[in-house]
Amino acid sequence: MSGNVLYDVPGPKARARNRLYGGLSTLALLGLLAFIGYRLDDTGQFQSGLWTAYEYTDTQQRIVDGLLTTVKTFAIAAALSLLLGTLLATARLSDHKPVRWAATAVVEFFRAMPLLIMIFLLYAAVFTSDPMWALVIGLTLYNGSVQAEIFRSGVNAVPKGQSEAAYAIGLRKTQVMASVLVPQAVRTMLPSIISQLVVTLKDTSLGFIILYEELLFVGKSFAEQSRPVNGVYAFIPMVIVFGSIYILMCLALSSVATWVEQRTQRSRKGSPPPMTATGAAVMAGPALGAAAPDPGASGADGTNHH
Repeated sequence: MSGNVLYDVPGPKARARNRLYGGLSTLALLGLLAFIGYRLDDTGQFQSGLWTAYEYTDTQQRIVDGLLTTVKTFAIAAALSLLLGTLLATARLSDHKPVRWAATAVVEFFRAMPLLIMIFLLYAAVFTSDPMWALVIGLTLYNGSVQAEIFRSGVNAVPKGQSEAAYAIGLRKTQVMASVLVPQAVRTMLPSIISQLVVTLKDTSLGFIILYEELLFVGKSFAEQSRPVNGVYAFIPMVIVFGSIYILMCLALSSVATWVEQRTQRSRKGSPPPMTATGAAVMAGPALGAAAPDPGASGADGTNHH
């Protein structure tokens, strides 16, 4: 029986057992989904009257406005978090201990602070009249701290021999970072950076807690203001419609991360350089480039050795 380095290849009984477990798990999942659908239908969540409101132009315009507000908030928070992450990562990689300690304290504090509490405190204490900036700054502080760790880890992942060779030819630290370390670390960091941007996009939904009219707040207010049908409010249709929009946006960003990762992997491999004539002669060795020694050649003293 052939084997694998990490595990043994399952035999006929193990394969049959795995198929049985997979079938039972699929049936259990389908049964759970069927039960959820039955309960929703039994409570009247699938009544046609709860869904007809989404056919009106006013409702669709409100959804578009909330979507544009969410995208604008995400774009500002993403740009500021990347800038803050770059600054904090640079400070954490500094040779000066006070700068490094201060940056570490900032990063650890905002990473440990619950994001919802941070947003609410910023709204209640500073940005009472402008909730957008409470959401943007809260997202910037939290996600910027996470991005700083991604940047720092990416730079530290570059082999030390690269920086040592750069220092050996007389480059300063700024030149080493800008010319040697960062260009190599970017390929490793990009998928993680974009994945964290997906988290930033999802966290924009926390704006509804401070009454900011982003996408989730629009959906929640729409469900609350709609007329009940047979005593049922349209909360489940709202979750399905607006949740699908969030899922589609996050899938779009995730596909960008996957595409970037595939491109960076292909660019690492590259193609081998063409072999020159000189290189071919060198690799051919003495069989092509060197003459055979003469057995009758004389030694250093002019005498023949037999």
